Parts: sequence; structure tokens; C-alpha cells
Amino acid sequence: MRRIPIEPRENWRQIAEDNGFFFHHVNGEIYWDESVCYALSLEEIESGLEDPAQEIADMCLDLAADIVNSEEMLSALAIPPAFWDLIRDSWQRNEPSLYGRFDFAYDGHGPAKLYEYNADTPTSLYEAAYFQWLWLEDCLASGKLPEGADQFNSIQERLCETFATFHVPGIMHFASMKDTEEDRATVEYVMDCAAQAGIRGKQIFMEDIGVDAQGLFVDLENAPIHWLFKLYPWEFIWRDDFADKVPRSDTTFVEPAWKMVLSNKGMLPLLWERHTGHPNLLRAWFHGAGKAAPVNDYVLKPLLSREGANVHIFRNRKAVFSTGGEYGEEGYIGQELCPPPFVDGHGPVCGVWIVGGKACGLGIREDDTPVTGDLSRFVPHFITP
Repeated sequence: MRRIPIEPRENWRQIAEDNGFFFHHVNGEIYWDESVCYALSLEEIESGLEDPAQEIADMCLDLAADIVNSEEMLSALAIPPAFWDLIRDSWQRNEPSLYGRFDFAYDGHGPAKLYEYNADTPTSLYEAAYFQWLWLEDCLASGKLPEGADQFNSIQERLCETFATFHVPGIMHFASMKDTEEDRATVEYVMDCAAQAGIRGKQIFMEDIGVDAQGLFVDLENAPIHWLFKLYPWEFIWRDDFADKVPRSDTTFVEPAWKMVLSNKGMLPLLWERHTGHPNLLRAWFHGAGKAAPVNDYVLKPLLSREGANVHIFRNRKAVFSTGGEYGEEGYIGQELCPPPFVDGHGPVCGVWIVGGKACGLGIREDDTPVTGDLSRFVPHFITP
């Protein structure tokens, strides 16, 4: 696995915007960075990332089957009891899951180490599934990449195939929050993939979802919302004013309610307890007041957080780095410290996508700090021929 400088496409910004990718810069800082790329061998992709991600995905489903029936584990994850039956019923009905993303530390030397599972509202989907594939095709055509170069990327194909298994009888609504350009663009992309699978879609903002006289969810035209893809975390839903309406609604949510137990970082210590010593897992534990960490170098992460917020890094049991944010009231987990493998001052995190239960693609984000956050750059990759 090598980080390689490469000449950007001369008109890459125009190409991005022509394809609806308007968030290539965030707050004036570059987000999509094609001045470099990562080169990986097929062995590194298949044995180093794809196989471990698939194994852990299967392990997570086995774990979820136990969590949904355990009040003790649901309590440890700080999930409100009002949602326990919803989670259990969602699992028993086998409500379909579309996607998720595992984040790994990996440099081609030694096993990939799992940081966390973004199982509910994973970001960087469009750029991983579509735009970096377009970059690959353009760079092959211009000779910037060697003939025969490939990419670990069948994400879009898997999205379409998985949507085709949902058997949505009518319209599926696709929702994000207002004033979030990246989320809106991502939802449009997902809706397009659903359309390719024959699903009729309708876009809506979360703020515009209403409740009718029967307590069921409706859109602005008072049409029922029977299926809802939501780029909106479950932990936000359970804090909303309409939270009590969710268990009594007839809406099928994507991601489903049972994904709450896997999008929670508390699944990391539960996974470690069940598979202690697994080569792709880091030691993890529930970290409470008065509990000493079992290792000297570790990270504290909130059970529920987004984009690297409220992470605290300790070396020799002393805090050396922290990120801000508003998360953490539900509690923290501890995880053995495993910094990204910094190359020339840049720390890559390998995000392996799981779509329809299958590992199917890679997106790499890098940062100059030890924690990947919302401004971390997306860098494309290719498989060496």
C-alpha cells in the first residue's frame, strides 16, 4: 500500500459539479483530493481488507441476534427502553438493511484493525461508489494510471442489486435534513440507485415529515410514508418530538431499527468479549467512572458520536489529544490505541463498504491529525495490475 502523487485532472472541479458533486471543498478546505492516490495490490485488497470486513460483518450479525434479546446489553448500549420492542420486532421481521461501512487502520503490513462500524448513516458513499470510479476511468484513458489498473469498487452495483430485493410495492421516500448539501446530494444518489432497481422514489426533508390523525407518518401532500430511507441517525429520532409515534407507525425504515445495536460503539467491547484476540479487532471495554483502562495507551469514544467528535487519546494514561463536540452523555467505550499509519504526515483510514451484507468497495480518507473528522480528505485508490 503506497501513497503516490498524481497529476489531478485539469478540469476535475467542473467534472465534479457536472456530476452533482458540489461538496468537493468544505468550508474552503479541499475534501476531494486527487493530487495523490493510494496504490494497493490485489492481495492487500482481498486478504487484507475484503476478507476481514466480510468476516466481521458476519460476526456483527451474530452479535446483533443476541443483543436484540438482551435487556442487559441494550442497557449497556444506552438505548431507551421505549425502543427495545421496536428493535426486537424489526430483527424478527428481518427488516432489510442496505449498507454500512467498517473503518480500519491498515498499511499493508500486518492485519487491518477495526476502528468502528458506521452501520446506520455512513458518509462518503457517493464519492466512494461513483466519483472515484469516474476518476479511475479518466486516469486510465489519459495514461496517468498503468494499463490494467482496477479498483475495489462494486458499491453502486451492489446498491442497485440490494434495492431490487426490497420489493417496495409503492413509493419509497428518501430523507435528509435541510441545509446539509452533502446529505441531500447523497440521498439523491441513493434514490437514483433505487430507481435503477425499479423503485419509485420521492425526496423529502426530515423536518417536513408529518403525522396524520391515525398517528402514521405522511409527506407534505399528506401521502403515507410506508418506506423511508433516512440519512438521519436513530439516536436523533429517539430524541425527537415524534419519537413515540415511531413504534406505532407502519413505516419500514432503511436503515432498520435493529441497526441501532450495531451503529453504537458499545458493540466494539461486546464484539471483543465474544472474539477476544481476533487479529482484526482492537481490545475494547465499557469505560465508566472509577474504572481503570486495561492498557496504558488507549482512546475513549462516546457510545454515540459522529465524524470523530469527542474522542480523547491517552498515552501512558495521560490525555494527549482530544476533539470537540456535543456527544458523550450516554457514556464512553475505551479502545486500545492504534494510530493511523502516517505517510508523509497523512494518516489514512480505510473504509470498507458493506452493501446487502457483502463487502464490496473501499474509500480512503486521510487527515493530518490522529482522528478522522468531517473535514478529512477523501483520496482515491487503485489496484496495481
